[in-house]
Amino acid sequence: MNAPARAPLEGQPPANGAQVAELAAPAPAVGVPKSVAEGVRSALGTDPHGDDGRRPIAWLHINAPGHGAIPTATSWCACGRDRSAVGIRRVLALAADHDAHRTTCLLRNSQEGRAA
Repeated sequence: MNAPARAPLEGQPPANGAQVAELAAPAPAVGVPKSVAEGVRSALGTDPHGDDGRRPIAWLHINAPGHGAIPTATSWCACGRDRSAVGIRRVLALAADHDAHRTTCLLRNSQEGRAA
């Protein structure tokens, strides 16, 4: 039995002297480079939402479960304020206090440039 002829290794000329096809030069790139699939944005692309520099500094989280359950709330600010409340009246009072804190917080209302 004869062993089947082996295919030449990549990059090696064929042993039988046959012509090797030349690779075509890559076509010039035109337009936007394609990503993984058509319509998928590249990670290197521009961010459509941008960054305007704003960051949240205060949160008010209210948990009001179904009918008859007791609501709870937490108010937190990056200035160090951290308060919580349980019960309808206390949650409403904490929400009002959180809203009032927006006008007095030093992180939100910078004192630079104001008259003393």
